[in-house]
Amino acid sequence: MILVENFVKQGNLFFRYRGIIPLFLLIGVVAVMVFGGLGISNNNTYEYVCLGVSVLGQIIRILVVGYSPANTSGRNTKEQVADQLNTTGIYSVIRHPLYVGNFFMWIGIAMLTANAWFVLFVTVLYWLYYERIMAAEEAFLAGKFGNDYLEWARVTPSIIPAFSQYKRAKQIFSWRKVIKKEKNGLAALFLIFWLIIAIRNMVVTKSLSLNFDYWTIYMIASLGIYFVIKFIKYKTTLLDEKGR
Repeated sequence: MILVENFVKQGNLFFRYRGIIPLFLLIGVVAVMVFGGLGISNNNTYEYVCLGVSVLGQIIRILVVGYSPANTSGRNTKEQVADQLNTTGIYSVIRHPLYVGNFFMWIGIAMLTANAWFVLFVTVLYWLYYERIMAAEEAFLAGKFGNDYLEWARVTPSIIPAFSQYKRAKQIFSWRKVIKKEKNGLAALFLIFWLIIAIRNMVVTKSLSLNFDYWTIYMIASLGIYFVIKFIKYKTTLLDEKGR
């Protein structure tokens, strides 16, 4: 099997299980904090910097999902899906914006350890993992859309944006789709931050007690919003939108 075919095969496998990767990241962060020491502890400013990096990733995802048509740029895991080729909006400056957004979300979480080596390790691991997913995705798109995809890919960078190439999105931004599709990521982000910081505080204080702090409030609020949206999604038609 040639190298490209091997990348594609691995990428299709990784694509199916990419949703569980944050769990391993969480385990790694906790392990570093417990066994590797803490560079920064109980520093509210630094915690918000880390959150800001992760939120930047979420904003990138929102911009992608909000302008995307139905059956593109989704959270599907069983197989690649693309009813049409996205080449405008954020896709006019970069080929894989969702994975760039995911990267910032990962790095913000990794930064909570205040361990530069761990952040570097997560960066390399992310690249090796998603490089194969991107190879599988591009093979799928090239096979489905042929020359249209190849011409677009030839002039559009994979991960480093070329802002000078920006073309206005064909679709109108849809907050309904964003709310429906991205509720999981935002709730998970605040839950992970709360859990990591709670464990960090236990390590620092050498106590198993949990403090009711602002991170707890953020976590409870985000979970509350998640369940309200989930109810609206499955019990009403408020978030339904034709073609999105």
